[in-house]
Amino acid sequence: MPKSDSAVVDASDQWVVKFLIHLATDRGASIYTQRNYRQALADFSLWHAQERRCPPVWDKLLRDDFRAFVRFLGRQNLGRAATQLRFSALRTFYKFLIRHGAVASSPIKNISLPKLPKRLPKFLTSDQMTALLAAPLQPLTEKKAKGRGRPVSTSLCYRDAAILETIYSCGLRVSELSGLRVEDIDPGEQLVRVRGKGKKERLSPIGAQALAAIENYWRTLPRRPDRKEPVFLAHTQAISPVGIEDISRRLKKYLVVAGLDPSLTPHKLRHSYATHLLDAGADLRSVQELLGHAHLVTTQVYTHLTTERLKKAYDSAHPRA
Repeated sequence: MPKSDSAVVDASDQWVVKFLIHLATDRGASIYTQRNYRQALADFSLWHAQERRCPPVWDKLLRDDFRAFVRFLGRQNLGRAATQLRFSALRTFYKFLIRHGAVASSPIKNISLPKLPKRLPKFLTSDQMTALLAAPLQPLTEKKAKGRGRPVSTSLCYRDAAILETIYSCGLRVSELSGLRVEDIDPGEQLVRVRGKGKKERLSPIGAQALAAIENYWRTLPRRPDRKEPVFLAHTQAISPVGIEDISRRLKKYLVVAGLDPSLTPHKLRHSYATHLLDAGADLRSVQELLGHAHLVTTQVYTHLTTERLKKAYDSAHPRA
């Protein structure tokens, strides 16, 4: 696979530059989407320059050019998900070009790509979630019992407990949690205003236990955060929001403490939230709105998951299964 050196795009390619600006401003895409799409366009441009001996001219490219790119990616043993991601970026780019009159149609339409394997999302059981939610405060209990040992940050423990409670209570993406401000929380109504993908806002219910965990965390701070400040603060800088990487890194620690798989990501807490709602009888449309999914098909993967669990229970329990 050609290396695009930190996904550097050709600054002279004005359409690519405009598209990346559009992603960051008009669409409000996450930093990860921006990075992945920049990488995809840089990879294709580099491949085209090396293979065709010239930079791509987007309104002159044909379907065969992209079929050749698919074959090239296959020879590089690139994973199917990575190939799909690159073409998702290219499709979105061409939609942008069509809307701005730069091209008449997309040459990527109906191109066959390697199909992704069907994988059900991983999730934690209710008991596993209970163990995980208790893990951040465990070092404080152990310190009190021992009376000495390595220094433990009380504020950090309470912050992490509140973070896990909030993700699970509201089904948030980590980027959404990182962007929460104090004014977004309405304790009286038990609602949180969430800024999701593409600058879309939604209201999410938040449970009493999560609200209590946030209050307990704020009590450990030198002062209560102002309305415009982040709900969860970076441990090193008083007014910076907690970082996504920090959440992921510390989650691994608590998964180990709880005796769970440390490879699970924060997004699996969101999977657990959706699965537990559906198991308890929530309807699919409501779960779609709570998760902030644009399309119902995205939410339907959780019904497959709950159906698989029911089938396993049936097979193990029914005498005529």
